[in-house]
Amino acid sequence: MTKIAIIGSEKSGKTTLAGKLGKKGNITDITMYDYAKNDDILTTIDATGYPASVKSLITALNLSDIALLCVPPEGLDPQAAECIITLDLMGYKHGIVVLTKSDTTYPFAIDELKAKIQNVTKGTALENWDYVSISTTSFEGMDELKKIISEVDEKVEKEQRELDELSPRILIDQSFNVTGIGCVVLGVVSQGTINAKDKMMAYPAKKELEIRSIQMHDVDVRSAPAGSRVGLALKGIQSKDIDRGFVVSLEETVDTDFNMKVTLSPLAKEFNVGDMLHLYVGLQSSPVKVTEIVEKDRNVETAAPGKEYTLKLSGTKEIAYIKSDRFILANLDEKQRFIACGYVQ
Repeated sequence: MTKIAIIGSEKSGKTTLAGKLGKKGNITDITMYDYAKNDDILTTIDATGYPASVKSLITALNLSDIALLCVPPEGLDPQAAECIITLDLMGYKHGIVVLTKSDTTYPFAIDELKAKIQNVTKGTALENWDYVSISTTSFEGMDELKKIISEVDEKVEKEQRELDELSPRILIDQSFNVTGIGCVVLGVVSQGTINAKDKMMAYPAKKELEIRSIQMHDVDVRSAPAGSRVGLALKGIQSKDIDRGFVVSLEETVDTDFNMKVTLSPLAKEFNVGDMLHLYVGLQSSPVKVTEIVEKDRNVETAAPGKEYTLKLSGTKEIAYIKSDRFILANLDEKQRFIACGYVQ
């Protein structure tokens, strides 16, 4: 199963491209497009709520394994630049830069744009990504794009099989009640293998549950490995007790306050002790207050771009996480909102 996040600015042509990759399904602040033919299953997630909401961008990326960054002939705008910074802070491993609307410009201009983006992304997570040009009208280039997606997905598949034996975790993005079945959730198995009748917990609420049944693309299965997009019928919990961002797992740490080692983006603006930031991990988010900034065992008042710090962050919302989770910090009052990444100490 291939899961793709399609991102970029509002006028990048990403939504038109998403419609060519699958049939439109669920619409919230993200829009799902599904394609299934024999064993070829593709889910494309369009971060339609972005740029108004950065949460939809984070959600789309965390539900996917491959990112398509769409850039039109006009070049990089502030939203595309913010997407690049976000991908780099997340350490996003797999993606393709799609040069959209190629029919509205000239070949030499496309080559020039590609060279500019390669220069901007040098030294970032996007440095070695492939590039492909797509026409808006004839959709010339789609076959090449699908070929590259398939090649990248083979790498993703190998990496996911290495996660199958880890403790299972499911990131939940939808929850609802089905008459005669009860609580049903949709999500992605981020690691491990889940089985029907498994007893697990919903975090951060710490509610016990049992997986009654599992579906993958409307087909009943007994188990689902890492990387699977699944629908789960749950026993022992109601849909009102579980929401987007919840993690179904065997054991999570749940907290409101965090001691975190972070690296600031070189393109971020400085922030100070006492500032309010926004924290993201998986599909969860919470406002947090910076209560302490430490640089090399010395307390400081300000965190500067491009440097490493240990932060103490205080919030009021419970967040569930494991040690290997990468946290992203944002300042929603700034034009470029994503500022840092880090891990809880």
